[in-house]
Amino acid sequence: MSQLFHIHPDNPQARLIREAVKIIQQGGVVAYPTDSCYALGCHLGDKRAMERIMAIRQLDLRHHFTLVCRDLSELGSYAKVDNAQYRLLKAATPGAFTFILQASKEVPRRTLHPKRNTIGLRVPEHPVAQALLEGLGEPLLSCTLMLPGQDEPPSDPFEIRDQLQNQLELVIDGGYCGVAPTTVIDLTDSAPQLIRRGAGDWIKLGLEP
Repeated sequence: MSQLFHIHPDNPQARLIREAVKIIQQGGVVAYPTDSCYALGCHLGDKRAMERIMAIRQLDLRHHFTLVCRDLSELGSYAKVDNAQYRLLKAATPGAFTFILQASKEVPRRTLHPKRNTIGLRVPEHPVAQALLEGLGEPLLSCTLMLPGQDEPPSDPFEIRDQLQNQLELVIDGGYCGVAPTTVIDLTDSAPQLIRRGAGDWIKLGLEP
């Protein structure tokens, strides 16, 4: 059965964050809160944990995984970013956006879209997610906790644990954080493309649907 940590959404307890980081580093798959909705995460270098997330979500290799980063500087280490892209990223981060970008050589090939060599990247604003990233010292490989057959992500950590108790090592109860996934913006073409409308305020970025 998965563990359940009650972590304060505004002032995360350092001891629990350290324990959660240890679980991730040891190959665990965790459900954690973000500024959009709950997400699944694992260590970037752990192939088996990534495959477990794919099994939970019933994903294939064409799905864009996301590297959740501490800040824009870290994001820039894992993606090829030009000046125009940087300006948009700076205006939108931290926030509930996922950006599709050309990956740098720092990204494991197994996490990339197989035909495009692209990866999703985001910088969350949620204190619990930021505390996890600070403790890890590197990005978290992640995707939205959208279960097969459901129309929106679950928002109740107790419900998440009941549904996935034998498939996760840890559920982090950070309170209610919404059911809208991130807004997804593709930055691989000459102009930004709005791929999915979500929690991020894409209108403020001057994007058209």
